[in-house]
Amino acid sequence: MNNKKPFSQMLPLAVAISLSSQAQAAITLYEQDDTSFSTDGMINTFLVSTEEKTATETKNQSRVMMGFLPNWIGFNFAKQVDDLKVGARSSFWVTINDSDPIRTQNSTHGFTDTGIDVRQFYGTVASDWGEVLIGKDFGLFNRSNILGDEILLGYGQTHTVTSDAANVSFGNIGTGYLYPFPVSQITYRSPDMGGFQVAAGVFDPNKSSTTSEESAPRIEAEATYNGEFDQGSYKVWLGGMTQSSKEVSGGGKVDSNGVSYGANVKFGGLSLSASGFDATGVGAAGLGNTVTSDDADVDGHLLQASYSFGKERLVLSYGKNKGGTTPGGSELDLKNHAVAWFHKVNDNFQLVAEYDKAESDSKEVRSITIGAVLSY
Repeated sequence: MNNKKPFSQMLPLAVAISLSSQAQAAITLYEQDDTSFSTDGMINTFLVSTEEKTATETKNQSRVMMGFLPNWIGFNFAKQVDDLKVGARSSFWVTINDSDPIRTQNSTHGFTDTGIDVRQFYGTVASDWGEVLIGKDFGLFNRSNILGDEILLGYGQTHTVTSDAANVSFGNIGTGYLYPFPVSQITYRSPDMGGFQVAAGVFDPNKSSTTSEESAPRIEAEATYNGEFDQGSYKVWLGGMTQSSKEVSGGGKVDSNGVSYGANVKFGGLSLSASGFDATGVGAAGLGNTVTSDDADVDGHLLQASYSFGKERLVLSYGKNKGGTTPGGSELDLKNHAVAWFHKVNDNFQLVAEYDKAESDSKEVRSITIGAVLSY
């Protein structure tokens, strides 16, 4: 049997296992005649105590919430056909905070009003020359920034979405990176060339208004390099994106461009990470695919350190975004300090405790969370 694996078959699992100190793998449901079918998933729940302070009031809120990542179930298919491996993935992401009609903004009912969020639905074709992905998947711009976040399986800041939201917290979206929003795409990934790998693709462009024109697709790319040294390893990456949007009659043009970058070094149980980005024409609410006004600038950086010993992992994190959705604007200025502790009970279950303080000119939000993450 040919054991070549499509690169993107492993990527969805990286969302869950990246820096999580878990030896997790999908559950294989079928494997025969060069064909396999597997499933993976995650359930996380946190007890959250939040204090929001503005110039005029203080609000305290206690919640039982999911964390930065929604809960999901995913399915993977792979089949070897001559010298090609064809594959597919679908993943379905849901909120557990759907039972309050005010939070869900549903005046008729709010109970079990969960919307299924299909963030991945794609197929792949791979061989010695690399892989082509077609369908819907996360973007490349800021992709490694978010996958390398040490609190990916934790909670993060709620400044952007408020503590009364019916959905996820925001992690470090808006305080260190922009979100690589899932979007339809055609993406090529090279094979691993001595630790170096590149990915580039054409993506469905985003509109600046309901009447805007996008005459070319959005382009995104990322290059990564993984290396090792005595008792340690490192990873560096560089990504980018570009697209244009203009009004058909009498309107302006919005050019959206950005670069993302970062590095991670591991030595023994110590992990040090630094990442950042700089972009124009994007960034509302920390979403990297959002088209704003031309020449509007937003940038950010994320600095993190973690130390793992036995079943424990301790994390220190500081992230900051600055800029705005209008030229010279500062409405996206936001920073977050975080301290987290992860305790690995076993390969599929871990406990999390975290403290976050997110600050802007208008508000300060402090949160203490205690939770559990179950994954397979």
